[in-house]
Amino acid sequence: MQAFTLPEFYVPHPARMNPHLEAARAHSMAWARRMGMLDSPSPSGDVVWTEQALAKMDYALLCAHTHPDCDGPSLDLVTDWYVWVFFFDDDFLAQFKYTRDIEGAKAYLDRLELFMTGPGETSPEPANPAEAGLEDLWARTIPSMSEAWRRRFVTSTHNLMVESLWELDNIDRGRIANPIEYVQMRRRVGGAPWSANLIEYAVGAEVPAEIAATRPMEVLRDTFADAVHLRNDLFSYQREVREEGENSNAVLVFEKFLDCPTQEAADLTNDLLTSRLQQFENTALVEVPALLAERDVSLSEQIAVGLYVKGLQDWQSGGHEWHVRSSRYMNEGVTEPTGLSPNRLGLVQRVRQQAPPPFAKVGQLPLPEFRMPYPVRTSPHLAAARAYGPGWAREMGMFDEGVWDERRYLGIDLAHCAAMIDADADFERLKLSTDWLTWGTYGDDYFPLVFGAKRDAIAAKLCSDRLSLFMPLGGEPMPKPSNPVERGLADLWGRTAGRLTPHGRAEFRRAVESMTASWVWEVGNQAQNRVPDPVDYVETRRRTFGSDLTKSLALLELGDVVPPELFQNRVLSELDTAAQDYAAFANDLFSYQKEIEYEGEMHNLVYVVERFLAVDRIVARDIAARLMNARLDQFEQLDGEGLPRMCDDLGLGDDVRTALTGYADHLKDWMAGILEWHRKCVRYLPVELERARTPEPPSFSRVPSGIGMSAWRIGSGAR
Repeated sequence: MQAFTLPEFYVPHPARMNPHLEAARAHSMAWARRMGMLDSPSPSGDVVWTEQALAKMDYALLCAHTHPDCDGPSLDLVTDWYVWVFFFDDDFLAQFKYTRDIEGAKAYLDRLELFMTGPGETSPEPANPAEAGLEDLWARTIPSMSEAWRRRFVTSTHNLMVESLWELDNIDRGRIANPIEYVQMRRRVGGAPWSANLIEYAVGAEVPAEIAATRPMEVLRDTFADAVHLRNDLFSYQREVREEGENSNAVLVFEKFLDCPTQEAADLTNDLLTSRLQQFENTALVEVPALLAERDVSLSEQIAVGLYVKGLQDWQSGGHEWHVRSSRYMNEGVTEPTGLSPNRLGLVQRVRQQAPPPFAKVGQLPLPEFRMPYPVRTSPHLAAARAYGPGWAREMGMFDEGVWDERRYLGIDLAHCAAMIDADADFERLKLSTDWLTWGTYGDDYFPLVFGAKRDAIAAKLCSDRLSLFMPLGGEPMPKPSNPVERGLADLWGRTAGRLTPHGRAEFRRAVESMTASWVWEVGNQAQNRVPDPVDYVETRRRTFGSDLTKSLALLELGDVVPPELFQNRVLSELDTAAQDYAAFANDLFSYQKEIEYEGEMHNLVYVVERFLAVDRIVARDIAARLMNARLDQFEQLDGEGLPRMCDDLGLGDDVRTALTGYADHLKDWMAGILEWHRKCVRYLPVELERARTPEPPSFSRVPSGIGMSAWRIGSGAR
């Protein structure tokens, strides 16, 4: 009996079939036999795959559906890659997941990595079918692709292999991930980003290297990946969870996190799948064309991007068709999509994403209990920083534009926030931290006020782009600042950049640009009257909150002790995002009335949950608080166990260990200080919200010429 009834799926495009299917079937079977994958024994004595089992799973059918337009040899190669990746998954399960042999798994994966050779490198002699298959595929694929593509493919292949240890560790602990962690980690271990790389090979068109790391292209990849994984989780729940005892499945994650029946969790998983597909569509139709125009991408490269987007779209429809037909999955009673028009579920989700009229009278949100295990520490220089702060803000012109007045600035008390998140700073460093917080908060208020109410996303983008001119990397001259945002950034850059290495300076500038671009993202959503997709909201919220900027300021104190690439490690990446989410979600709980009722905003986790789940604000509040606590639990586990284990596994020296411990301690101060600041400042109190209403339009005399102005309410993206 199936664990639940499969839901109605949003499949807006029909699946098509590659005419070379039968040849690929014959080729892949012969290739798997030659690599030793058939009748390969597992530790239990059973074989991993038989010829009959491989034929029933029919990976050639998957590839013929997901890559309908490639030629025969390309389809053969792509099919071999999928045979390899599914064999790897099943073989790894048999050898290590059932036996809980974590050390053996590490050794197995370390050796497998040696078969992804770079220029001039040679691999060892293969010792098992997974190694033989990877060596063969690497030699057949890499010569026809660019070095930039090879680097991306190495990363995605590395992730799907190595992050299997995360799944294994969770099984060993009986631990089920929280929803945010699950979505992030499923991208690394689930293989869909790897599939996106193979799409470039299959369509014969690479994503131009200069735009591969931009937000639109990353969102395309991530929404593609999430949709692939969420669909797979629905079809594979019966086998993975009920039969194999795995716990890396979105249905199970929602079932346990929300304490709801399996059917309800499956329906929620499908709702999120639909939302991610519609985010993909919005990005492809709105953000990607704007990116191509902005970067003046050549016609041939525009065609390449178009083929890539079409390839991602084909994969979604073809992947669904294969799941419906493959013996590998639970697929009884699934509704066949027509692909001719959006189904009912898709229309429901689009309605939920349309924001209702703004400025709804929601009242003050009763706050939940906040769990915070870390003490609040405060700099002894707080009083001096408080006395210093207004002078800098006044000098930058922040009290002249109608966004802030001095009373409001004093009530926000950003010196107090800086003194808690940077408690060990000397007075000069504390002044710099206070000024960066002042600048970021002012800018975050400025963009909604000047651009948001008028929905002027183009002017917001021009303003954001111009800010890069005030962060020169090589001593280039700056233009004359035209407003307090530009003036403040020019001053801060001059006081900060000189301490940095060229690499550090570039990374710090990227962090600032990421934050200002996220303010443009908010204005863009307002222009579309669109409530963000939940995953896109959470991930972009870290940028709107200035988390990347805060992290970069913290990294200044580490100097060159910690190699930058170490922060790509899963442990440090999750430690960062867990802390960032805790602080940002706390802000959303405190600022709910301010944003929804007084500012007509929609960028608030409580509000996003309300719209996505169609629940009231109290239920949404409780879910937001539960997510906060889940991320804090994860932070504690990573700090107490994951970080020391990572240091041991990588053989890091004492100086690096000490620096990383100090960095984790800084994140603790940051979370505790952010929460305490929200409790103490007047920014979110009803009396201050009423006082901050502005009856007359302020004069924005210093807005750069040609950049639109609007609004007469006090704005704030959130913070």
